[in-house]
Amino acid sequence: MIVPIVGDVRDEKSVRTLFAEVKRRFGKVDVLVNNAGITQQIVTIENTTLEMWRDVLDTNLTGTFLCTRAALPMMQAGATIINNLSVAAKRVFAGFATYSAAKRGALGFTLSLREELIPRGIRVVALMPGATATDIWDQFMPGAPRERMMSVESVAQAVLVAVLLPPGANLSELVLEPTSGAL
Repeated sequence: MIVPIVGDVRDEKSVRTLFAEVKRRFGKVDVLVNNAGITQQIVTIENTTLEMWRDVLDTNLTGTFLCTRAALPMMQAGATIINNLSVAAKRVFAGFATYSAAKRGALGFTLSLREELIPRGIRVVALMPGATATDIWDQFMPGAPRERMMSVESVAQAVLVAVLLPPGANLSELVLEPTSGAL
């Protein structure tokens, strides 16, 4: 069952409202995929505005925290949290300081969360795909060679693999790289 609910992962009240509805309808959360993410135009640090900095960090890092915190009381042993980060969680790219900071922060959050939840039997996965053919490229590189990128379906398949792992299996990270070469 899919229940569309409009919300904003950056807004604590919006996230609370979303998960109150999840609790009312389903009573529990078996799988949480933190997938909301934005980037910025290619820009140097000295030209990065505070508004840009906050927008990217609030969406990519704070949103992951808020959704996870709201879902945890409804999660039991056997549940899975997948944080879709990006290869930028481990690699740096000039002109993307805010995105890199947010994704590295989200990796630190994910690994800490994983350690906290192992005793509860909740799996936590850091999914770090390489370049994936999504609309996010329109923001900063509209002509990017999407035919050389990973497909959205490949990333979805990785999420499915992580969710279907046997009980007790806990991946600290799942890195997906494009198979057709570098961009």
